[in-house]
Formats: sequence, structure tokens, C-alpha cells
Amino acid sequence: MDVIVIGGGVAGVTTAYALREAGHRVCVIERHTTVAQEASFGAGGLLLPSALDTWFGPTMPGSRWQTRFGRSSGLIYRPGMNLEVRGWMRRWRAERKPERFAAQFGRLRLLSDLSRTELAAIESRHNLEIEQRSGVLHLFRSSQDLKQAASALALLKEIEAPHRILGAAECVALEPSIPATQPLAGGVLLPGDRSANCPLFAKQLKQLLNDNDVRFMLESTVLAIQVQASGVRVKLTARVDPFARRGGAQSQAGEDISADAVVVAAGAHSLELLADAGLRLPLHPVRMHALMAPILHEELAPHLTLVDTAKRITISRLNNRMKLTGAALIQSRERAFAAPDTVLRNQALDLLAQAAHDWAPGAVKFSSARQWDGVRLLSPDGLPVVSRTAHPRLFVNLAHGPSGWGLATGAAALLAELVSGTSEPAADELLGALSAARFKR
Repeated sequence: MDVIVIGGGVAGVTTAYALREAGHRVCVIERHTTVAQEASFGAGGLLLPSALDTWFGPTMPGSRWQTRFGRSSGLIYRPGMNLEVRGWMRRWRAERKPERFAAQFGRLRLLSDLSRTELAAIESRHNLEIEQRSGVLHLFRSSQDLKQAASALALLKEIEAPHRILGAAECVALEPSIPATQPLAGGVLLPGDRSANCPLFAKQLKQLLNDNDVRFMLESTVLAIQVQASGVRVKLTARVDPFARRGGAQSQAGEDISADAVVVAAGAHSLELLADAGLRLPLHPVRMHALMAPILHEELAPHLTLVDTAKRITISRLNNRMKLTGAALIQSRERAFAAPDTVLRNQALDLLAQAAHDWAPGAVKFSSARQWDGVRLLSPDGLPVVSRTAHPRLFVNLAHGPSGWGLATGAAALLAELVSGTSEPAADELLGALSAARFKR
């Protein structure tokens, strides 16, 4: 079949890869000059989520007071009088209950296991170098933080996930970048978990797809999706030609592209397209932040990936750079898509800089740091949406969350099976858990 993938982030690129592997002809539409320029660019280093860093469950703030003040929780919550965001937050917090968390994590684990298999196949087949690093150390500032994570730790033990619970002194001995004076109750080491460079992975995968006849339409913005009985048509805006010699930049005419199926994988920008096509999902845009700084003193830089569990900030090494991600800003949908508020943006970036000072002081050159902020989608139950829609030729692959960009590979494999009509009965439980229809139950 001819399949259009809307979105050139890691979700869109991995979807294109899986569809091409399934034998389809694929075209990827991306509005930027290359892939992985928005949420994928700011993705944290963690490849796959664990019970300790999911964006639902016991380590998430449980009360409105915990999310009101960003410095204590790492989340900046500014709902104003918006009832939609307040309602979404209530649904999101409900997942913290131990029995609901265990059930949801069981479903997420199915996707994680599939993603681990898909990642391994891609890495071994193509010999990719994506700045990988093994070992993730979750740090707990206080005994209260450790107590709050008790059900997550019990779940790690139940599923026999390799991990070590460490005291404060053991954490400092294992990771010398942590100053002995930093308040620390303990940590949990996940030796088999990995971090890697998400945008680098997406760009290397794009090059492989270019060599395998996948078409990339860059600097192209989708205006609308028109679903028809015989197929799907995608309407594009006119493009500006920067190389026009006369009369300044000239607009190239927009075009319509027809295909047998369309996959919407454009992150937060998918919401408007899907709404126009008659599909509304309870996904909320959350503004995330990141700092990337060159390492100034190698001896002071962490060699493990560190996660400040209470503040939900990840510190990962990418060769000679250190990347800090987190500081989520939760506000109304309208404000999330508006120009960033300077005061709130600075508050979020200060949270990241403080985490660097707390866990690896003096390691990086902040005067050369690159700052980033962007919007990514979260679902109220913490699981992505990988699904067909009411129209049999329109599919979605969205909301993989801020933790574990490698989930995109497993989601893409599932999506390719849906498009091809070849999904196995063994995948029915997972497909049901990720279906858009789950929100109507």
C-alpha cells in the first residue's frame, strides 16, 4: 500500500521504518528542514521507562500542593481557571493508586518488551552508534521520597527486574560526581537500563530510509486530512522557495497527496488535524524543558545516567555533553501552544540548572549551554495511543510520554501490523490497552 506518515519525530521515523519493512511504499511529511526537531529533539536520554520513572504511578505528585510549587516537585502547575486541565489532572493523579498503577505498568511493560526486541533488531542489523550508556541510578532526596516509591520498588521485585537498593554512601561511592554534602536518602540502581541520543537515532534511521526509497517531504505542513471511501487525501500548505531569484521568496503551490492510508504521528500538532477529521482524544500538551551543556571537567561528570526521582529530572551523558531534561509545565491547552511565558520558562530552566548543581557540581560549562523547550503529549493513563480510528484508513501513533523514547520502536511495529492487517492474537491485549477506543469505556 501507499502510506503517508505525518510527522518526522522519532515516532514518525520509526513508523516509516516499520511500514517499509512490512513492504509498504512510504512518504513522511515533516514541516521542519530535517527530522527530530521538536519533542524528539528535547527527549531525555532514557531508552525505556521503568516502574520508577513512569509518568503515572506512585512517584508522581499526589496532591495539588505537591504540583503547585515547582521547586519541591519538579512540576510547574498553572491551570488557572481552566476546567479542562483540572479535570485531566484529576484523571492523571488517579493512576497513582497501587492497584491501578500495577495494572497500567503491566500493559506498559508489554510495550517495553516489544520495544526492547525491536531496538535490538535495528541496532544489530544496522550497527548504529547512538551514544549509548548503560546503568541508570535513581536518586531519592528524602526518606519520604523513598517511602512514596515503595509500591514501585515492590513491583520491580515482583517482576524480577535487576536492581539494587543503595544507601546514600553507596550512591556516592558508585557515582563520585555526587557531592557527599548533598542531602540524599538513598538510590536504586538499574544496571541493565540504558540511555542514548534520540535525535541522533532518528536522523540515522532517516538516512537508512532514504537509501530504501522512503520519500521525505521536508518543510511541508499539513493543512487537513480528507478521508474518503477509496483512500485518504492530505492537503499541504504552499511552500516558500528561499532560492527564488526575482521578487524575493516565491510561494510554491500547495499540493494534495493521495494514499491508501495515513498515520498521524505529529506529536502535539496532531490534535488539531485529528479534531478536523472528527477524532478528539483526551491527550494534554505539556511543555517540557532541556539543557544541553559541554562537559568542562571530565572528573566531575557522572558516568551513569542519573534520575532525580522526586523532581523528575534526568541527567544523561552524551559523549562530551551532559543533557538535563524535565521541569514539566502543565497549563491550559491554549497556553501550552502559545509563546512561552518568560518567567515560567526561566523557572523551569532554573530547576534543571539546580539539579546539575546538586548532583554534578562544576561538571559543565553553563555559559555554553543550549536551552530547549517544547510541547509533548501526555495521556491521562500514561500509555501512548497506537490505534486505528473510526475510519479504516486513518491511524494514530501518539503520546509516548517524556520517559523512554525507545517505546516508539515497539509502537511503530504494532502500528505497521494494524495497517497491514497482520496483527497476531497475542498482541490483542496490548492493542486494546493502547487503542483510542479505551477512553470511551
